[in-house]
Amino acid sequence: MTKPSQVLLAALAAWAVVLLLLCAAAPRGADAATACDATQLTPCAGAIIIGRSPSAACCSRLKEQQPCLCTYARDPNLQRYVNSPNGKKAMAACKVPVPSC
Repeated sequence: MTKPSQVLLAALAAWAVVLLLLCAAAPRGADAATACDATQLTPCAGAIIIGRSPSAACCSRLKEQQPCLCTYARDPNLQRYVNSPNGKKAMAACKVPVPSC
């Protein structure tokens, strides 16, 4: 029988791998005023995936990445995290407006 902590660890690891792959495939350019890097939101994984309270590091990263949230919301691989109830709860707790893209 799988323990809940093993399931959580596997989910967090899978999420991190997806983010790393997306960032590696993303085009890099000097035209981005804010460096949109979804891996910067890794401190928010527990809040977004399982609904934990967001940490101070998570809130800081959400605020830094706020200009990128619409980009993430339009990405088929990331939109489920941005648009999820837990994602919206994390944004609300961090006082980051939920994007209306």
